[in-house]
Amino acid sequence: MTDLDTYLASFDGEPGYLDWAAFGPLSPVVRAEAQADTELLGSGRRTSIQLVNDHAREAQELVAGLIGTDASQVVLQPSTTYGLMQAIYGLAGGLMVGRGEFPSLTVAATRAAASLGSIAVQWLDPVDGCITPDLVRSSLSDDTRALAVSLIDFRTGYRADLPALRDVLGDRLLIVDAIQGFGTIDVDYTAADVVCSNGYKWLRAGRGTGFAWFGERALERIAPVLSGFAGIDGDLPLDVVPPPSASARAFSVSGIDTLAAARLATSLQELTEVGVATVEAELMERTRTVMYYADRYEVPVITPREPERRGGIVTLAPAPQDAAPLAASLANHGLTVTVRSGLVRVSPHVGTGADTLRLFGDALAAFSSARVW
Repeated sequence: MTDLDTYLASFDGEPGYLDWAAFGPLSPVVRAEAQADTELLGSGRRTSIQLVNDHAREAQELVAGLIGTDASQVVLQPSTTYGLMQAIYGLAGGLMVGRGEFPSLTVAATRAAASLGSIAVQWLDPVDGCITPDLVRSSLSDDTRALAVSLIDFRTGYRADLPALRDVLGDRLLIVDAIQGFGTIDVDYTAADVVCSNGYKWLRAGRGTGFAWFGERALERIAPVLSGFAGIDGDLPLDVVPPPSASARAFSVSGIDTLAAARLATSLQELTEVGVATVEAELMERTRTVMYYADRYEVPVITPREPERRGGIVTLAPAPQDAAPLAASLANHGLTVTVRSGLVRVSPHVGTGADTLRLFGDALAAFSSARVW
């Protein structure tokens, strides 16, 4: 069992990293597992190879446990985008998508509509970028069959209310890009029909560690358009082309990267032992501290203040003339953040220490003292 103090101590990077929404430096246990499994795959022994292969099953079971579903409804993917494409390309009818969503959603929806002609994209244009239940309710039409939405908005840090969206959508499908929240906030994923995520950010498992969950309604309504030879039940299909599996396995293309599965399984096991609710409580404290410094030095914040309405992202929206000086001050103090379109995205994790947060406060203080009002 991993206690909270041990988990926090596993964040062993240098002070100054506040960019977990972009990339999560690999945890010590993930690095150790990856090295050990690489040696096993180099042995040439069938038992060693099978031992590494078995991590795929472990990863599926751990994802299912965190969602609260059966492992047969979980399929490993190379990335979040692969899972979203599997879901979106198999749809028919109207698909609601926010125009400002991360490109994994907007590009997949546009390409699917153009290439297959089976879906019609129904664009949502919220003024503040937040996909709320009220916005969805007012935008529904008789042709709407699904909504695709980010659990945590990559720009603002806004957390979508999945149960409320489910109530508005009724029997329609709810497809969720959960990469900015999975493992760090405790939500009811079963309110959705498809949940896609990846382990290379908050889970600290590295790239290639994607996965997707397809609920019963999704398995019934989404065609496995991109299903490959791995998406069947039984052995390798030689001299025959069997139908796709009735489980989430249908949304597979080829063999699984077992080293990636090992990294994912190791990360999820560590997380499961600590508990997502515990992680969320700690993360909300870190984001509260970031907001405290922003308020102290009068830097506007566009991320929702209510803990239940945000994840690990705090987005600063300085005045246009202040964006570059603020970014420079953060960089000069050794802080890593994402600066895009005049916004500064700050994303701590539970292991972000007091030293990093003090650096952040110092950077804002230096910026404020040099600011011309």
